[in-house]
Amino acid sequence: MSLETETETAPLAGNFVALVTPFTTEDRLDEAALARLVEYVIDGGVDGIVPCGTTGEKSTLTVEEHKRVIERVVELVAGRVQVIAGSGSNDTRHAVEMARFARQIGADASLSEVPYYNRPTQEGLIRHFCTIAEHAEIPMIVYNIPSRAGTRINADTLLRLAHMCPWIQGVKDATKDLDFTAEVLRGRPDGFRVLSGDDSATLAIIAMGGDGVISVVANEVPDRFSEMVHAAMQNEFERAREIYFELLPLMTANFLETNPIPVKAALAMMGLIEPHIRLPLTPMSPGPREKLRQVLAALNLLPPAAEK
Repeated sequence: MSLETETETAPLAGNFVALVTPFTTEDRLDEAALARLVEYVIDGGVDGIVPCGTTGEKSTLTVEEHKRVIERVVELVAGRVQVIAGSGSNDTRHAVEMARFARQIGADASLSEVPYYNRPTQEGLIRHFCTIAEHAEIPMIVYNIPSRAGTRINADTLLRLAHMCPWIQGVKDATKDLDFTAEVLRGRPDGFRVLSGDDSATLAIIAMGGDGVISVVANEVPDRFSEMVHAAMQNEFERAREIYFELLPLMTANFLETNPIPVKAALAMMGLIEPHIRLPLTPMSPGPREKLRQVLAALNLLPPAAEK
């Protein structure tokens, strides 16, 4: 694969939805619901889909399920939007395997998180990500999420990676640290994408020069959140702010409990998926669930029977 050709066709910018993985009540992959969700978010105007990330419950998928979800999403998308396949692992060899698989089945890029639990040094992070990139040869977005990984990739480390390894083409920034974001934006090479990993930080990151978002809320409101992202990227900040404040209660409600518990509860209330989540995550508790239901009702997202 030619890196020059790949970068010409993969801008990796805009509103990417971190897609949930729907399960049946028997705890199997729900491929019918997956197909509905893909059409729903594409019809809503998203620029891309990210299967098998945090929101997609990657950590509870078997290897076979993980590969099937990525493969099926690529098939369903059929080139209409970009696909960034969640392929990371705290085992470098497994991350290489999954990123290679993503390339082989036609994904546009891979998303690889900072390894969790092992707590590698910054040098370990450089060797981890460079090894994946060099062996998989697919554009990679590094996922910096210290709240889950237990380790943070520092801005200078990320910039070293961006300059030394052309396959590393962006970061999903879920640090909630705008100083980190600013340092990366200030020092990044041409073409290196900075995507928000937190919906509520998206407007600020785009205003600073960022390139979009990998979003949870776009599962529920792909049309309105896409409009916000696109308006902001076109410097139409008055319109972007209007939508941002309209959707802020839903962005907040999506984190009343651990992601993706609330967003899957919301999608079930909306009639898009079955209300099933895998252990060790559990169904949403009654109090937060009622708050979420009220937010969805206020945004006219519930079918009539679910509004009461």
